[in-house]
This record gives sequence, C-alpha cells and structure tokens, in this order.
Amino acid sequence: MPANQNPEQAARDKVDQLLTVSGWVVQDKKAINFNAGPGVAIREYHTDIGPADYVLFLDKCAVGVIEAKREEAAQNLTAVEDQTAGYGAAKLKWITAQNKILKQ
Repeated sequence: MPANQNPEQAARDKVDQLLTVSGWVVQDKKAINFNAGPGVAIREYHTDIGPADYVLFLDKCAVGVIEAKREEAAQNLTAVEDQTAGYGAAKLKWITAQNKILKQ
C-alpha cells in the first residue's frame, strides 16, 4: 500500500483494478459517460441514502452495487450486510423508475 493511502483508498484501488481487468470501464462520479462501454462502473455514485462506492451499469441499466472495504473488514461480510442491503434498495440519482438514464 502506498504511504499516502489509507486502507479504504487501497481497497478502492484494488477494486478499480479488478473491475478494469474484468472489462468494466471505471469512472469517477465527476466524469460520467454512460456510453464509454457496455459495462460502466461509477465510483461514489449518488443514491438517496448516500454515495455507494461503485454502481455497475450494463448497457446503461443499473445492475449492481459494490461496497469497497479494507481487507480486514471484508473478512466479516455480515458486519456490512445492512449497508449493502440499503444500497441495493436505494434510489439512484439520474435514474428513472424504469431504470433508464436521464439526460444530465
């Protein structure tokens, strides 16, 4: 882990890398381009309960949420189960009820 990173930042870097090698286009919330590829992962995407670490879009439809946790926290997934369930039920900014992307 680089000296200037905390464990959460290092976890996000690892998730970015894993998503990229899996074919996802990883983007920051300040530079969203839903047309960048069929699979777009957006960091810190806005929801009605706060920003999710990543929201995954496949062909412009939201299909999943990833919460990045430092490695030692990830060993106990039940500890973050409620947070993950909350993001799974959250409303996403810029998305209609039909899961279609609104013009920004």
